[in-house]
Amino acid sequence: MVDEAQGRDGQTSESHHTVYSVANLITVLRLLLVPFFFTVLIDSEAGQRARLVAFVIYAVAASTDWIDGQIARRTNTVTTFGKIVDPLVDRLLLASGVVGLYLINELPLWIPVVLVLRDVYLLYGAYVLERNSVILPVSYVGKMTTAVLLAGFSSLIAAWPKVPGLGLIESSWLPGLGVRTSILGMWFVYVGIALSVAAAIGYTFRARRALQEAREDA
Repeated sequence: MVDEAQGRDGQTSESHHTVYSVANLITVLRLLLVPFFFTVLIDSEAGQRARLVAFVIYAVAASTDWIDGQIARRTNTVTTFGKIVDPLVDRLLLASGVVGLYLINELPLWIPVVLVLRDVYLLYGAYVLERNSVILPVSYVGKMTTAVLLAGFSSLIAAWPKVPGLGLIESSWLPGLGVRTSILGMWFVYVGIALSVAAAIGYTFRARRALQEAREDA
């Protein structure tokens, strides 16, 4: 038994009710890497080697998101399990990255607060939509947000490359805007936050429109 789902190219693809596929195996492996990464990262102050290991684990988990998606579509093995678990793994990767970086003093507190609250808001929105039998596809801005934040967190975990500060304002809450050098990934995070807010606003308008249409059709 299969469901009809929209692929990235806009064409209709089949969604199979099974968990046994290469793409799903990669997704599960990505999920298992999350706690290993987090444990290594929060212990990374013990040495640069631990930090490098954390970077490798995170980079592998983040990059294989594209791989399992390509495998699923090219082998026509898009599954209901993958459609549910794969975005969940992305959320866990982002959450573990932002919380871990805060715990090792690479990010100010407001950044994990904003990103976690944004995810809570979107999860609540998805719950409301689900109760009304409405499903919204992931927007392009949402996908771009995830990619930019994963790239930024990876750079911050590796603590490389470093770039000069802008010398605009000295504040521990705004790394990179002072005279001190900062890690390039910090600027990816700033862009990712802006995209996150834009995606949340766009999601709100799309969700309201979809709910209104669903209620009119009921």
